[in-house]
Amino acid sequence: MAEAAIAAAPAPRLRLDSLWIAPPLLILAVLFFYPLGLIVRASFGEDAPSLATFEQVLMSSRFLDGLYHTIVIAVSATAGCLVLGFILSLVIAFVPFPGAKMAGRVIDTVIALPTFLVTLAFTFIYGSAGLLNETLMHVFSLDLPPIDFLYSQWGVILAEMTVYTPFIMRPLLATFSTIDQAQIEVASSLGARPLRIVRQIILPASLPALVAGGSLCLLLTVNEFGIVLFIGAKDVITLPLLIYSKAIQEFDYTTACVIAVVNVVLSLGLYSLYRLAIAHFGGRRAGLV
Repeated sequence: MAEAAIAAAPAPRLRLDSLWIAPPLLILAVLFFYPLGLIVRASFGEDAPSLATFEQVLMSSRFLDGLYHTIVIAVSATAGCLVLGFILSLVIAFVPFPGAKMAGRVIDTVIALPTFLVTLAFTFIYGSAGLLNETLMHVFSLDLPPIDFLYSQWGVILAEMTVYTPFIMRPLLATFSTIDQAQIEVASSLGARPLRIVRQIILPASLPALVAGGSLCLLLTVNEFGIVLFIGAKDVITLPLLIYSKAIQEFDYTTACVIAVVNVVLSLGLYSLYRLAIAHFGGRRAGLV
């Protein structure tokens, strides 16, 4: 009997310790789940809640156009970030040059900057009244700006590539630092060319960082709002910008909530893909991404 009483003694303490989870859950409920619940409720309509509102919004040409631009821009920007980030990381990690460490610190700084600063820099350089156009118009006596890609879908993609490429490079540089330099030296001494070394040694080792970094970059570009808004590209409407337009400019909160629910579902799906990518590659390399 005494042994049973001793064994049962820690139970009340265990129940008390489990109460510490209540404050975080309460904060999440107030700051996240409750507002999200209000958005979901408003998306069904206030007067006569039904799925008719969802069907009407999801089949509209404006929503389909916004979804199309969101996917195209996100996929294109992510692919560009992967290619550009891999090439720049190779140069920084394996091509000795003065200032390589400084370049790594600059990458960290870019990650910390707000996205609209890059957009403003693009406007000052490539805009209609930007430095490059003003110079070309003055030199060649042109009446109209010769470079006008900025206010198009390509301008948004290039701006997002500039902002999010460091999110690919940071895990890549961490992965490259773990590669045994002896493997590269032996392969080089046996006559392997640089492209073959990259293809057979460096690329397989960097695959976990590329997949996880690419998944994160895709998630961020799908939800990007500031770059699209600041560039103001004509006829380029993404889902976040469409939500802003419906809620703030047209005061159509029901439609905005429907699109917001779709955007949240899309974001959660991409976040699940990101977590699955990290879990799949697991082990020590997962800590690098």
